[in-house]
Amino acid sequence: MDFVMGGSGNSGDEQEASHAQKGKKAYHRHTAHQIQTLEAFFKECPHPDENQRRQLSRELGLEAKQIKFWFQNKRTQSKAQHERADNSVLRAENERISCENHAIREALKNVICPACGGPPFGEEERQHSLQKLQLENAHLKEEHERVSNLLAKYIGRPISQIDLLAPVPASSMDLLPTSVSKPGMQNPLLDLDLNPGISGNATLPCQFNGITDMEKALMSETAASAVDELIRLLRINEPLWVKSQTDGRYVIQRDSYEKIFPRANHFKSSTARFESSKDSGLVSMSAMQLVDMFLDSDKWVDLFPTIVTKAKTIQILEDGMIGNKSGCLQLMYEQMHILSPLVPPREFYFLRHCQQIEAGVWVVMDVSYDFLKVVSRSWKLPSGCMIQDMPNGCSKVTWIEHIEVDDKSQTHRLYRDLICGSAAYGSGRWVISLRMMCERLAFLAGESAPSHDFGGVITMPEGRRNTIELAHRMVKSFCSILSMSGKLDFPQLSEVNNSGVRVSVRKSTEAGQPNGMIVSAASSLWLPLPHESVFSFFRDEKMRVQWDVLSCGNPVSEIAHISTGFNPGNFISVIRPFVPTESNMVILQECSTNSLGSLVIYAPTDIPAMNAAISGEDPSKIPMLPSGFIISGDGRPDTGGSTSTSANVAPSGGSLLTVAFQILVSSPPLSKELNMESVATINTLISSTIQRIKAALRCSNLD
Repeated sequence: MDFVMGGSGNSGDEQEASHAQKGKKAYHRHTAHQIQTLEAFFKECPHPDENQRRQLSRELGLEAKQIKFWFQNKRTQSKAQHERADNSVLRAENERISCENHAIREALKNVICPACGGPPFGEEERQHSLQKLQLENAHLKEEHERVSNLLAKYIGRPISQIDLLAPVPASSMDLLPTSVSKPGMQNPLLDLDLNPGISGNATLPCQFNGITDMEKALMSETAASAVDELIRLLRINEPLWVKSQTDGRYVIQRDSYEKIFPRANHFKSSTARFESSKDSGLVSMSAMQLVDMFLDSDKWVDLFPTIVTKAKTIQILEDGMIGNKSGCLQLMYEQMHILSPLVPPREFYFLRHCQQIEAGVWVVMDVSYDFLKVVSRSWKLPSGCMIQDMPNGCSKVTWIEHIEVDDKSQTHRLYRDLICGSAAYGSGRWVISLRMMCERLAFLAGESAPSHDFGGVITMPEGRRNTIELAHRMVKSFCSILSMSGKLDFPQLSEVNNSGVRVSVRKSTEAGQPNGMIVSAASSLWLPLPHESVFSFFRDEKMRVQWDVLSCGNPVSEIAHISTGFNPGNFISVIRPFVPTESNMVILQECSTNSLGSLVIYAPTDIPAMNAAISGEDPSKIPMLPSGFIISGDGRPDTGGSTSTSANVAPSGGSLLTVAFQILVSSPPLSKELNMESVATINTLISSTIQRIKAALRCSNLD
């Protein structure tokens, strides 16, 4: 194995190349043992020094130059192999990026607006909208300057923008002329822009100076006329009421109604519509108890937590007769919601009047009143209910809802059929919700609850009552967050049957919730399944491992069960997940269902707090941060189980699912970077949960 050395005229590089070439020929003449030894040494040391090369030369019986050239050849060969591998990886990455780029370009051609589901504005339409907004902005600036000058005359000094944003002292408010309040402007006497995430009653941010005698007389006259109309609507069937051909509900026949009760339409828009419905049912509560609860705004929210998210009695104009409340008249505020961030809430400023029309029969009437001159998309025509005492402490309730509304353009396309079909806020929903709540209160009192449902965990009546009250607070808190005020949109999930993710960040300091910054996220989607099937999936604790991140993929067990109604789907449960790293947590959950929809709401809590509530201690201080699901029909008639997902063919007979999560991200203060990181985290969490739910329900092909 002798190597022929190059001539003396070659340079150092040429010599090394020549030796490498000749060494390459000699490489093939090495024995298998020599090659195996050299390969093993190369893995440990690809660049041996001179001493190491001499040692290898002695061990293998090769010349030192042969060893040197072998390592040079091996390094060159390895480098070439690595370069080829790197080139292959880069080519594959380049092809992937090209495919993604092409897919994004195609997607941009078919992009839709996440708010309305329609196509994006063209450049011409965008410029037109921009010019319109600029004109409106200029008009608002002129109006602002005019009002500022007017206020300056009465206050005696110039008004800055900061002054206008701050509450005006009551002494100054008394000097304001009534002409200051223009249609479309918030009356400075009263501001009911309640904080997001707070349900039930709320305090007024500034002093309310009352209502003049002339205004009060006009309100009394309006209420008396509206009560007369409502009584006639309650007692007359045909020709005022006709049965709908689509769903069998009773709706007002417009021609007959306008002949008997002529009035001008409140909204001039061509998209405005009327919603009317009439329904009745038997509830397990006395008429006088219902009347008292209807006239208390706090109890009103407690009775209808899934419909009424905020309420306030602005002023009691008449107290009514002692003992039966007949003649009571009050001015109220109410916010109603369909429990999806895709549907704007409905707000009403209205008069509520109670009148006993005969022994054991009361009428509670609501009618909108344009006192505060605020812009609203909904107007309540004479609506309300007749409550009739029945034997055994029950009542028969006949309910009428009659609304003029203009909210179609503000409602996402997923919910338009449900909302515009008049069923979402119809009288049937009020009657069913009232009946379920009366059942719940009866079970809370222990009159109807089966004892075998307690599972031996909740044995004391006080513990049972505390658990039901804690679950009720959890449901109210969950329902209050779904308006998603000040939301951020993540439209990347906005496909044919999905709405994207809405995210809202708020600071919480109220009792019953953990202190700090709370991030809420919600998304709604259509599923080609009846809402009963979707509800059965979520209420089954055996299926929980398929969607619940709290269980970490581990099984759970129900350790306590309390029925809240005669329907077996209405119950409260305490669930214990088998999570090795989290042995101090239980989950409080409430399930509720009826013919119109269902809900599953849950919140984790620690075992000591739950034990304290079960043992009879006050549960009002236990912090709850609920998450859950709202399930309803899609408002479309079932045409034989069609599950089409084409953009040109509306699917039918399915359900609408809203998924909402809340997480506590930190104690205050919260940095902007952590804020956006938390938003991205919960966006990923809710998106992945939806994918798991669709996979479990075999609906993944909707994407």
